[in-house]
Amino acid sequence: MAHSSTRFIVSSCSLLKQKSNVLVPATNRNGSWWSHVEMGPPDAILGVTEAYKRDTNPKKMNLGVGAYRDDNGRPYVLPSVLQAEQKIKDKKMDHEYAPISGSADFCNLSIKLALGDDSQHVIQGLNATVQGISGTGSLRTGGAFLAKFFPYNKELYLPTPSWGNHNPIFIHSGLKVNKYRYYDPSTCGFDFKGALDDINKIPENSIILLHACAHNPTGVDPRPEQWQELSQLIKKKKLFPFFDMAYQGFASGDVVKDAFAVRLFLKDGHEIALAQSFAKNMGLYGERAGAFSLVTSTKDEAAKTLSQIKILVRPMYSNPPIHGARIVTEILGDPALRQQWLGEVKGMADRIISVRTALKDNLKKEGSTKDWSHITDQIGMFCFTGLQPAQVERLTKEFSIYLTKDGRISMAGVTSKNVEYLAYSIHQVTK
Repeated sequence: MAHSSTRFIVSSCSLLKQKSNVLVPATNRNGSWWSHVEMGPPDAILGVTEAYKRDTNPKKMNLGVGAYRDDNGRPYVLPSVLQAEQKIKDKKMDHEYAPISGSADFCNLSIKLALGDDSQHVIQGLNATVQGISGTGSLRTGGAFLAKFFPYNKELYLPTPSWGNHNPIFIHSGLKVNKYRYYDPSTCGFDFKGALDDINKIPENSIILLHACAHNPTGVDPRPEQWQELSQLIKKKKLFPFFDMAYQGFASGDVVKDAFAVRLFLKDGHEIALAQSFAKNMGLYGERAGAFSLVTSTKDEAAKTLSQIKILVRPMYSNPPIHGARIVTEILGDPALRQQWLGEVKGMADRIISVRTALKDNLKKEGSTKDWSHITDQIGMFCFTGLQPAQVERLTKEFSIYLTKDGRISMAGVTSKNVEYLAYSIHQVTK
């Protein structure tokens, strides 16, 4: 009997080894644990930038990167940010850990910027706000909370298209990701009817993601009256709105106007989730300053959800970085500095708006008979040009203009000095 058992154990061990070899080829037989790992695809935007750097054409243009540039094509550090940093330096602040939820002043000023200084939701303590690692980290924190605590369908619906990182963020969070129509390629505008039809088919008690302003990547936003209709339909369908607001102030130059949709939904009685970023509107790309908020129906709910968000944050990154949050706090907390920043962010928005107009005008000047009105109808950093992949390839190959294959260009890379060349090049590949 013992002899038979031994044979069974040996046979089982051989089977396990065989299965192991199938699942993980060459498991440390050759001294490597990772020989089975395949090379991942390069990031689409970084690939554009790398190709741009290798190009020797003096007229080359990088229209892929989503970071603001001044009219000379250089990174722009806001004067208000420099002043805030000096104030921080003068205070000789330490580098101790921030609380798990981040700086309390930062969180309070961030949610007030989003909802308004007179927001009754903030006054009554109906918000659970934590400092996040810019917009990406704030979305990821929100995704983790919804995956664990959302009481119904753990399914989130994204507009088509949406920011490329939305899909992996929410899948990684544990949510099932679906889509609804948003962009109409035939008009380079908002597919309002398609959006309404698809949202009407979303199962009740699901999560819907909405871009608060300056939709990325299309630059196409609903009009105020369309937002009102969307709000009513989303309420009727009992969907939970999750707003991504990465461009407040940077889209139109007006922080109140850019927060219209968020404030409308709250006025209409929705509870919401909100991710904010200060990368674009303060130029704090590398500082990773953002916030995640839940707006709840009671103060007790706000306290309980905040406690659970902190429990989720602790094993993910423990606590957020302090320097970027301090800059934001200095700017938003100082009335004079805040006013200065509002002027600077309007200046950035106005520059983007002006090069949109210049590009459209120069295309007409080149003799293009196509309707380019979508260039000025769209808003924010990005423009969905409507260019086809073959036309994009020609732009890059023949004119050294680098952009993503879907025809999206970053308007921040367009200046008064290169807009004529860009218009000429686009006309050559589209005429």
